[in-house]
Amino acid sequence: MSLNCSFVKKLLAPALLVTAFSASAAVIEVTDIAGRKVSLDPEKIENIVLGEGRLTYSLALLDKSNPLKRVVGWKDDLIQYDPDAYRKYLKAFPEIADIENLGSPYSGDYSLEKIITLDTDLFILNLGNLLQAQESGLLTKLEKAGIKVVFVDFRQRPTQNTVPSLLMLGKVLNREKEANEFIDYYVEQMRLVSAVVLTKKQEERPIVFIESAAGYDPDKCCNTFGAANLGRLVDEAGGINWGSRKISGFSGKVNPEVILTEKLDYIIGTGANWSEANPNTTAVLLGYEATSELAQERLQALADRKGWSELDAVKSKNFYSVYHQFYNSPYHFIALQTFAKWFYPDDFKDLDTEANFVELHDRFLPIDYSGVFWQTLK
Repeated sequence: MSLNCSFVKKLLAPALLVTAFSASAAVIEVTDIAGRKVSLDPEKIENIVLGEGRLTYSLALLDKSNPLKRVVGWKDDLIQYDPDAYRKYLKAFPEIADIENLGSPYSGDYSLEKIITLDTDLFILNLGNLLQAQESGLLTKLEKAGIKVVFVDFRQRPTQNTVPSLLMLGKVLNREKEANEFIDYYVEQMRLVSAVVLTKKQEERPIVFIESAAGYDPDKCCNTFGAANLGRLVDEAGGINWGSRKISGFSGKVNPEVILTEKLDYIIGTGANWSEANPNTTAVLLGYEATSELAQERLQALADRKGWSELDAVKSKNFYSVYHQFYNSPYHFIALQTFAKWFYPDDFKDLDTEANFVELHDRFLPIDYSGVFWQTLK
């Protein structure tokens, strides 16, 4: 006995509708930090390419068990400029040695074919590279290839964009629970400083100069931050960032004579283990393999540069170094707390920043805490 075809279609219609609805319900729409609306299915994000390897800092918060298991390609900046951290992750997850090194996404030799060969589902980029991605045609090419792209920002406007970046990544990577848990912790840690700093009058606040990558190139000085990134964190910590008033952009180059003639209450240089990328560097080699002895020796050498020893900030020992990679990481609240303790030691005498950084590792990261991440001139 045969059934009427139209009858069968009617009979199956509700089931077909449910199936179609279930399939479409898996697709979500997110708005990334560039304001772009992106539709995707989190369940189908299996292969990820990172525009910067240091996005590892963020992914690690969302998957403590194996944060890079879906990463098939990246730029080698983590390996080059934070080798201490890379070796930590390599020891925990030896398979990351097989991640494809793709170089800069904006260079002429960047291979879209390789991206496609890797079956890439998602490309994660930093907001600061939006214009480059547009002008190079990268976004258009990726779109034509069916590869989803989202922009995050932990660098330009860290206090403004960290939370929405993590919320968006949590949705895209199907890790909302982990994202929300860290965000709760992040807000709590930021408020440990903001609650006190709000009471400080403008005339009480010290003038602070940040030297970005101090000593990276021994023959060049000096780069600093405007009212963004670590410059913004100085302001949030109750200081007055010198660059916020002098530089309109994200960062800029400053004539060393400015430092020698301006009134600066505090000077903070940034440092990291750049000795492998630049063997001639005189920077303070902060990071997971750093020691206090070498960090102090390097910091003293920076203070002994021609003319610097006469600066008020150096004479009063208000001369410091802080881990450069805080500038591109959700962990920047550690830098914020460190700054606040330097500016207002009495107000923050009970704030144990190192203990908080250890707790961050224990609760949220797959690697353990070690090394030195800030240093004070003795």
